[in-house]
Amino acid sequence: MEPLWLMFSGAFLAATLLPGGSEVLLMALVKSSPELWLGLFVAATLGNTLGALTSLGLGRLGRIAWEPEQLSASQRRAMALVEKYGVWSLLLSWAPVIGDVLCVLAGWLRLPLLASTVLILIGKALRYALLLLLMQAF
Repeated sequence: MEPLWLMFSGAFLAATLLPGGSEVLLMALVKSSPELWLGLFVAATLGNTLGALTSLGLGRLGRIAWEPEQLSASQRRAMALVEKYGVWSLLLSWAPVIGDVLCVLAGWLRLPLLASTVLILIGKALRYALLLLLMQAF
């Protein structure tokens, strides 16, 4: 049970604005406990999704204090994606650098919560599934 909580916690923190990646943790835990691969996949997906939703919530709360002119280059790219594709841009919430920003912007722009949650979950699950498939192949 300890590897599952470790995976969940690591994935949660990796999905916030804190630095870190959960992919290496998932690979290490699956390698050390291959019989837990499905539980680790679920823990990673749920933890990462909840972390992204935390960022989304912070975006909603921070709307009052945030000045759009203060956006960095990666934040401007993320804003362009969200403005162009709306809630569908959250399928890229797993992506390095802009993924966290997409979630914050989704909250800031008050994108629909249910659709945002479903698309974030799908994006995160697909990333971890692909990683596990690649591990299996090699």
